Amino acid sequence: MLLFNWICIVITGLAMDMQLLMIPLIMSVLYVWAQLNRDMIVSFWFGTRFKACYLPWVILGFNYIIGGSVINELIGNLVGHLYFFLMFRYPMDLGGRNFLSTPQFLYHWLPSRRGGVSGFGVPPASMRRAADPNGGGGRHNWGQGFRLGDQ
Repeated sequence: MLLFNWICIVITGLAMDMQLLMIPLIMSVLYVWAQLNRDMIVSFWFGTRFKACYLPWVILGFNYIIGGSVINELIGNLVGHLYFFLMFRYPMDLGGRNFLSTPQFLYHWLPSRRGGVSGFGVPPASMRRAADPNGGGGRHNWGQGFRLGDQ
């Protein structure tokens, strides 16, 4: 997704003589996220709550109201819509051909392994030591210890 969006934004940026392409890339990713999480309720400034599918357009409108240029946000939304349409809508809803797929060299460089995350503060299963047969639970026996101030 990032590669496709980046290529589309660079081509658009060259055609429109844009010098900063960060905002369109962020908006394109936000647009795809908002479409995949359409019914999630999100909060915006001053506690305004609405469905996530409207968030990219609310940001565009907000930037228009405060006097900023909406070209960056608009290009980001359009590129995000292009990706979402070619990746999800056209193949799944309209029964068309799947035009976008992850290139094999990316799978080679970045394998898509699942798992490996064991939680916060818990070592992965391969790193855990077996329980101590003496009932120590794998911990050291430090002795009874003394509180500060006791003689």
